[in-house]
Amino acid sequence: MSKTPNYRWRIVVLLFFATTINYLDRQVIGLLKPTLEKEFNWTESDYSAVIMAFTAAYATGFLFFGGIIDRIGTKLGYTISVVWWSIAAVLHAAVSSTFGLASMRMLLGLGESGNFPAAIKTVAEWFPKKERAFATGIFNSGANIGAVVAPIMVPWILGAYGWREAFIITGGVGFIWLIFWKLYYEKPQKHPKVSEAELEFINSDAEEPVDDTQKPVNWFKLFRIRQTWAFVFGKMFTDPIWWFFLYWLPSYFSERFHLDLKKPSIELMVVYTATTIGSIGGGYLSGFLINKGWTVFKARKTAMFSFALAVVPVFFAQYCTNIWQAVGLIALAMAAHQAWSANIFTTASDMFPRKAISSVVGIGSMAGSVGGILFPLLVGYLLDTYKHQGNINIGYNVIFIICSVAYLLAWLMMHLFAPKMEKVHL
Repeated sequence: MSKTPNYRWRIVVLLFFATTINYLDRQVIGLLKPTLEKEFNWTESDYSAVIMAFTAAYATGFLFFGGIIDRIGTKLGYTISVVWWSIAAVLHAAVSSTFGLASMRMLLGLGESGNFPAAIKTVAEWFPKKERAFATGIFNSGANIGAVVAPIMVPWILGAYGWREAFIITGGVGFIWLIFWKLYYEKPQKHPKVSEAELEFINSDAEEPVDDTQKPVNWFKLFRIRQTWAFVFGKMFTDPIWWFFLYWLPSYFSERFHLDLKKPSIELMVVYTATTIGSIGGGYLSGFLINKGWTVFKARKTAMFSFALAVVPVFFAQYCTNIWQAVGLIALAMAAHQAWSANIFTTASDMFPRKAISSVVGIGSMAGSVGGILFPLLVGYLLDTYKHQGNINIGYNVIFIICSVAYLLAWLMMHLFAPKMEKVHL
């Protein structure tokens, strides 16, 4: 670690907690699924529709937040996003129908879509390239911490108070974060706590001057660039896999291994703790290789290929006979996803100038969300079909096969569109 003053790592802490809250709020519904199934008389396809409502709005939100954050800046853009999704999360408690719940999920998705464009742009503003993947891995691990906290917090609230209170309490946490964001965040060149030495280090490998007057690039120009499509396909083929595990893993453990979701789940905690290690370790790996003298593109691609290979063993989850075997394979796959995620987000800032980063992240994340809309359709169809035939596990087995090859396909598409991840000049 550089001896340069390190206020920038405090900014990562803010991003970490924002991402933790973001995933806590979206994870609640997966843990309440058995309760809400009885409350609203759902089928698996009904649940898929509720998930799709969130995902469709999440995808649409990227059209708004990706561009708007490049225009109004990270401080105000992040504030709008967190206020929006926190209000939507609390309003889940007021619904009395599946339609009402789906509507609130849409509002939540629209607001939550601002988190990653804002966070990735913040990292690009505060870190040199050799530290960006590690910084991204740290804040992205908040997704896993949110998923670890949820299996402890939500069942306790559900048992003590009820499902409506679970939405109110978890949704209210975002307003606490906003206080610290307002007090401690500013761009590095304007921040009174950032020394000249740290500012020089932040811009040490910048290939462009820091210029707050630059206008963000037109989105239509971005769609004509091969590097944009590399990021798009990398997200489109892998994001749906993460979302499947996020929303269906609790019910999979419940149905396959009779896990009681009304009690804190050690198994889920172990899985999501592993993903935290994957996120931070995956971000560290490519930075380590860069510091060893590897080029940026070689370090990122080598690291991402190793993570894609690490997902392949989830194929064997279909043969597991006890829950801890499944926990091991799924934990490895989800840790590899988060390692992949820490690096794919960083490729956007590797290839594009700062003025376009939020827009590119928005476009790619929108593509990932589109995949997240289509994949639950398939998941719901498979699970309902085989549930009616008396063996829902066959449906899960088919899904695990798809998961095992998705990352290798994504890596290949990225390599075809950006073999050397050349810098884009706009």
